[in-house]
Amino acid sequence: MAPSFTELLKKRRSIYNLGNRTTLPENEISALIKDAVKYTPSAFNSQSARIVILFDAQNQKLWQITREALAAVVPADKFAPTAQKIASFAAGSGSVLFFDDTLTVQELQEKFPLYRDNFPAWAEQANGMAQLAVWTALAEAGIGASLQHYNPLIDKAVKKEWQLPEGWKLIAQMPFGSIEAPAGEKSFLPIEERVLIKN
Repeated sequence: MAPSFTELLKKRRSIYNLGNRTTLPENEISALIKDAVKYTPSAFNSQSARIVILFDAQNQKLWQITREALAAVVPADKFAPTAQKIASFAAGSGSVLFFDDTLTVQELQEKFPLYRDNFPAWAEQANGMAQLAVWTALAEAGIGASLQHYNPLIDKAVKKEWQLPEGWKLIAQMPFGSIEAPAGEKSFLPIEERVLIKN
């Protein structure tokens, strides 16, 4: 019996101890990520989310770029924990880069001026839904992942390395791979404080 949607949400956790031993081939991982992005809703069906999937050597390049960018701003005597964290992401099978196409947002702002101020926020919301969809799809396939935010520190170097359009705004990075150690315990606020029910 297939797991319920709620069970899949529970399975999605931040996995930091990644390996490069995923059992799915790259084309199948790419296919599930594509489907997750394709069927993520967006305001006005704008579909402004853009995704770049990096495997193996390309994944290594991403985290080398990140390491170098951080080394320029983190004091040398405090860099060891940062380097260890970056190495844990580089140890995985790949990474998903999440972008927003700002030109799509601008076109919608011009076409629907009444909602002009809302479109950037709506694009961010849609991107967040795409991130959750991809993350949950990876979890369903037994692939660990976490969500990172090294933008805007790495934006220019990432666009240059992979020759991406200037209008793409980097939102987040999601390293993924085999789960080498499970996620730790997670605490929750009382749900009654977060969800109110009015009858």
